[in-house]
Amino acid sequence: MKKLVTWAALAVVLAATALPAPAAGEPAGTDKPGAKAAETGGGVAKAISTVAACLGAGLAALGGAYGVGKIGSMTVESMARQPEAAREMFAPMIVSAGMIEVGMLFAILVCLLKG
Repeated sequence: MKKLVTWAALAVVLAATALPAPAAGEPAGTDKPGAKAAETGGGVAKAISTVAACLGAGLAALGGAYGVGKIGSMTVESMARQPEAAREMFAPMIVSAGMIEVGMLFAILVCLLKG
């Protein structure tokens, strides 16, 4: 639970640092409030989008790492139980790990392009 709170606090801090600073020299009576922030492209929506993209990329990497680790551990366990079948298990393991890696990299790419 402490890790979840720590990660949530980190996300809030990162979102707050991505916000634009208030315009110092902007007159109080402008007809478009926040026009300066809109011109620079900053804002809360952009900060939230960036944090969400980073979290999505991180989750995709964690999911891929878990999948490849599970495939590797199960294959090694199977090879230990049946050493004569090790040659037949190796190629499907590599193909499965490669497919997981490609999916993970695609998810990371999509997350970072949307951010």
